Amino acid sequence: MLLSFKRTKSIIRDVLAKALKVKLICDTMVYVRLKGGVAMRGGFGFDQGPVVVGDGIKKYMTLVYNRMFMALCVTGLVSFICTSNQEVLAFLFGGFSTVLMLATIGIVFYLSARIGKINSEAANALFWLYSALIGVSISPMISLYTGESVTVSFFTAAVFFGGMSFYGYVTKKDLSGVGSFMMVGLFAIIITSLINLALGSSAIQMGLSAFGVIVFCGLTAYDIQKIKKFYDANVDEETLKKRAVIGALGLYLDFLNIFISLLRLLGDRR
Repeated sequence: MLLSFKRTKSIIRDVLAKALKVKLICDTMVYVRLKGGVAMRGGFGFDQGPVVVGDGIKKYMTLVYNRMFMALCVTGLVSFICTSNQEVLAFLFGGFSTVLMLATIGIVFYLSARIGKINSEAANALFWLYSALIGVSISPMISLYTGESVTVSFFTAAVFFGGMSFYGYVTKKDLSGVGSFMMVGLFAIIITSLINLALGSSAIQMGLSAFGVIVFCGLTAYDIQKIKKFYDANVDEETLKKRAVIGALGLYLDFLNIFISLLRLLGDRR
């Protein structure tokens, strides 16, 4: 019975980790839709022209980072509340986390399809709801590791994210090739992870976690550069606010995946 429970927790942990990666793919679909002009007809165009660095774009990037930071705070607070309550954890380990996973993916798909039509307040509300649900859904996985491991992994992820974010912001090099390469790596991680569900190899899992850190660090730099291209001084403030939500969502997922990969790579189990 104990072995079965441990196996169940292991499977849930793997599914949750892959769910985060799937949501990053969903988030990428938002950019594909905007870049391809699908949302442009709704008045939410994508400008691929050169980025002009000035007060406007600095304020815009600050708006993006603030939303991302607030979402991480919501996720952290909700996760802390859930992991502190054994009854809630037992409920989540019972399978409800799968429902939450589907709900969060649904929110990202909805934002992808409707971002050009909903207002910025609705977009923000969906983002806060999304981050809260993520906090609940990752709680079972977080509960498997010591508090020290979670703290160390978080701050290490912050260092990696901050460094790659800075590089993506200041570099003059076009990172489109890097982004494409990292997306190929992301799909490779997902496919290998699914195969490893059957194999149950801890060595493969460790390798995937290490590779995941590299992939999501690369995606961080790529996404920062892409977010800058969202900025357009000629569009109205409402559109910029919605673009800030989309940008914050991408960075939020990048950071969260770096953190999860580091936790699985370096974390000590309880």
